[in-house]
Amino acid sequence: MNRISFFLLTISLWAAGTALAAKARTNVLFLICDDLNCDLGSYGDPLVQSPNIDRLAARGVRFENAYCQYPLCGPSRASFMTGLYPDQTLIHNNGVYVREHVPDVKTVPQMFRDSGYFAMRIGKIYHYNVPRHIGTGGHDDPYSWNHTFNPRGRDVEDEPLIFSLRPGNFGGTLSWLAADGTDEEQTDGIGATEAIEQLEKFAKAGRSFFLAVGLYRPHTPYVAPKEYFDLYPLEKIKVPQVPEGYFETIPESARKSLQRRKEQIDLPEELARRAIQAYYASITFADAQVGRILDALEATGLAENTIVLFTSDHGYHMGEHGHWQKTTLFENADRIPLIIAGPGVEAAGQSTNALAEMVDFYPTLAELCELEAPGYVSGVSLAPVLNDPSARVRDSALTQYRNGYSLRTERYRYTEWGESGAEGTELYDHESDPVEMLNLAGGPEHAETVQKLSEQLRNRIVAVRKKPDGITQIQFEDRR
Repeated sequence: MNRISFFLLTISLWAAGTALAAKARTNVLFLICDDLNCDLGSYGDPLVQSPNIDRLAARGVRFENAYCQYPLCGPSRASFMTGLYPDQTLIHNNGVYVREHVPDVKTVPQMFRDSGYFAMRIGKIYHYNVPRHIGTGGHDDPYSWNHTFNPRGRDVEDEPLIFSLRPGNFGGTLSWLAADGTDEEQTDGIGATEAIEQLEKFAKAGRSFFLAVGLYRPHTPYVAPKEYFDLYPLEKIKVPQVPEGYFETIPESARKSLQRRKEQIDLPEELARRAIQAYYASITFADAQVGRILDALEATGLAENTIVLFTSDHGYHMGEHGHWQKTTLFENADRIPLIIAGPGVEAAGQSTNALAEMVDFYPTLAELCELEAPGYVSGVSLAPVLNDPSARVRDSALTQYRNGYSLRTERYRYTEWGESGAEGTELYDHESDPVEMLNLAGGPEHAETVQKLSEQLRNRIVAVRKKPDGITQIQFEDRR
């Protein structure tokens, strides 16, 4: 063999090896629903049908105690996409682009993109005004992606048919529609179809990918084909009740968070049942789209080499504490579903009580894919828990909303409103009160517990307010 032939053979073998190495890299399928709480079969809900999310849980690890950092879409999404707390991104409201405050931050998909992955967004990942921004880029971050796709379905055209407590207002109030047509005509159905096509392309090309699919449901308006509403007869739906005098037992700031939407206070029983029915129908519709995507992942052979992370941007009230929707510091709004499956998840099919935060997504995916997250990322990797559900990487989870901060430990939720709790405190013992209806903060028998948790909470607040090293922060008038 002459030198030229040897050289060409060497180049050929190197190229083949590189292609093989690229094929062997771990991919990521990031699936997120909008405004989804833990009303799912795999989380123990007796009524909601979520067979596809449940089968993902059966081959992954399901986190029982995962929490958002801010129970509102925009701040939450900016937080988990950067691995920073809202007090570090300086985003505490919707309608803010992530780089308005942290212009040189490296987002999760940007890390993958810089490492040679093809990063793609379908639907809502950063904040969108729903339904107004459907079909647009919303408050997207173009630096995060190689390619984006903005689905727009018949649910947008059907808006005149939607019932709303405030006629003509759909995104911020209870509203719903049992729609005509098929799944594939809805915005999320179109998004799922695009995800299927992209997975097929990735498999054919052998291209490493970070594919983020953001479903719009079950965010209001709760729109789903009629068949999903039929799954939930009204007579089977129970509306949560609030005991008389309850609102006098909590601080004024907590009460305001529960009662800020006047048209949603003390809903008539029949109307409340219909709202819950519509929310459940939207969950099952979204679950069906998740199922279509997971089927394609398996059919293409990509499931063996793809981490799947399924979650929501925050929790959601459906009448609990007399409140509907999000933006509170109670378990209903702060707790999220979190399922992680795929290569590197040794404890497949198990659940864990380990505490987790959404800022943990960034370092977890980096570790599972053997990438290096930026040093300023505030989260911690959940990889040890994916191997051993009894492992613990956190002793608390922190959530904030407006002038309040809430600490969740394995047993307690402790909340302070105002600086150092000047505007009130709350303490709930999950061993005896998992629905958080009995505020123990004022009882002398709990003074020692309050003191300990208060110190722990304030230490955490100091940490999350610390400016990240190497990141520019731009402050302007607070939009809260």
